Amino acid sequence: MSDEEWERFLRESVTGADGAPVEPSARAREVERRLRERSGQPEGWRTYSPARPRRRTGWYVTGLVAFIVLLVVGLFPQQVVGWFDGNDGGGYGAPLAAESERPRGAPGAEQDLRPTLAEPFRGSPAARWADGAAGITVPPAKATGWMDAAQVEKALRQSRDFLVAAGLDPRTLRGERPTKAIGLLNPHQKDVQEYLRTALSSTAPAPGDDPLLLFSRFRPEHARPAGDLVKTRGRLTYREGKRGAVEVTADVTFVYPVAPAGDGGPDAQVVRTIVRREVVMSWDDPAEVITEPGTMSLVSYALDMTNGGCSAPTGYFVPPFGTVDKQFAGGGHQVDPYDRSKPIDTSNGTTPTGNDCATATRS
Repeated sequence: MSDEEWERFLRESVTGADGAPVEPSARAREVERRLRERSGQPEGWRTYSPARPRRRTGWYVTGLVAFIVLLVVGLFPQQVVGWFDGNDGGGYGAPLAAESERPRGAPGAEQDLRPTLAEPFRGSPAARWADGAAGITVPPAKATGWMDAAQVEKALRQSRDFLVAAGLDPRTLRGERPTKAIGLLNPHQKDVQEYLRTALSSTAPAPGDDPLLLFSRFRPEHARPAGDLVKTRGRLTYREGKRGAVEVTADVTFVYPVAPAGDGGPDAQVVRTIVRREVVMSWDDPAEVITEPGTMSLVSYALDMTNGGCSAPTGYFVPPFGTVDKQFAGGGHQVDPYDRSKPIDTSNGTTPTGNDCATATRS
């Protein structure tokens, strides 16, 4: 190699020869790789492609379903209730909360379904009521009048015991002497003791001496219970009464499903006798009133009754078997036996047969 060629070789080793291939940098190789992986026209770094709008199909479907549901409820409200009550539309649903104050109106309408031995409260608002004593709300106790809180609590408990003995005890319902209930009454209250003697001994009591004013009774040869349950709804309230007494007021509705006495088979007619009672009881201060421990005096008592008989008092409820449809024939004064929004009308004094033969709007 000549000196000129050697000198040129050394120079091109440093500066590179003209037209020699150039090795791309790492950044250039990465850009080239990304371009090869992407299909279509490469997007410029300053360009912008707006996102495609999402189709909100779910909202339209939800709105359509809601519209259909509202339409069905508006056109067929009773049938919709029946779908959810779990008993062929018999009005059964979630139990009602305890009654703590007077309701503002009557319960809502139920399907017009006849009660049966298997479902004696079918088609009745009472289907959602509590059973027996559980339906009688007892308020919290606080010191009142001559009693401290513990004594008031006991008085409230015994007041409910009286209602249970007078309106739920099976022996009382069979027409036997209501011994437990009588044992809670002040034996020194002469007018009440006279009423008890007359009412429980007469076969044809006068309206003011009817034992039904205080006690629920059926003749076993005429009616038998349709099942083991009596539905109740009501409450106790209390205040300070005369001479420092603790005055307890009970307002309770009892629903008695009964069938004709005898076998009758599974298709026997069931009638619901509905009884609402308002009883005012005075737990007197023994320093002010002659009384016995654990007893109270009666201040007043009133009765509202449906399907219990429209004839002269007999001392027993007389369910209208075979003629129950006539109770709803219309005409005359109409009453809703489940409406607890107003006090019992006592404008005519103590009422042994409530609204007597007024037409009941439902049972």
